[in-house]
Amino acid sequence: MSQQTVAFRYAKSLLGLAIEKNVEAQVYEDMKLFNQVCDENHQFYLLLKNPIVSHYHKLTILRKIFKGKVDDSTMSIFEIITQKNRESVLKLIAEDYLVQYELYKGIQKAYVTTATPLTAAQKAEFQQIVATTTGKDVEIIEKIEEDLIGGYILQVNDRQIDTSVKAKLNELKMRFSNN
Repeated sequence: MSQQTVAFRYAKSLLGLAIEKNVEAQVYEDMKLFNQVCDENHQFYLLLKNPIVSHYHKLTILRKIFKGKVDDSTMSIFEIITQKNRESVLKLIAEDYLVQYELYKGIQKAYVTTATPLTAAQKAEFQQIVATTTGKDVEIIEKIEEDLIGGYILQVNDRQIDTSVKAKLNELKMRFSNN
């Protein structure tokens, strides 16, 4: 069975358990925290995937990092996965849980890339535009890229709107180079 399939099944079971215990939102935050720790500390992520490091050692590290910071359901999944020697799929489980939770709650992610941080009014405007288009609750994920110069890039699922100055300059450059 592929790791993705295993991760999907564990994430689905975790979501079911979290809903049953009415802690699905807390587990969602826990999984975001877990992903953040993996993304910010590549050594930690590699340790979880390393078959040479004992499962007991990995569980001890997971407990030291997350005990008291995450819900008991989250700690339980860490322990179950470790006991089954599948620590290498923990990040996939966390990512799948986030996706399944967002589907369950009807949350649509919209990625907005700008040259400067968005104001609260701009963020609210993007949320309104995407919510009107998709009919879902919207979570705006903001990214700053100073080389855009101005404008924005809005990405929702596989659709993208690029009004950045950088894109317009590149378009002009292509037009002039074709002549």
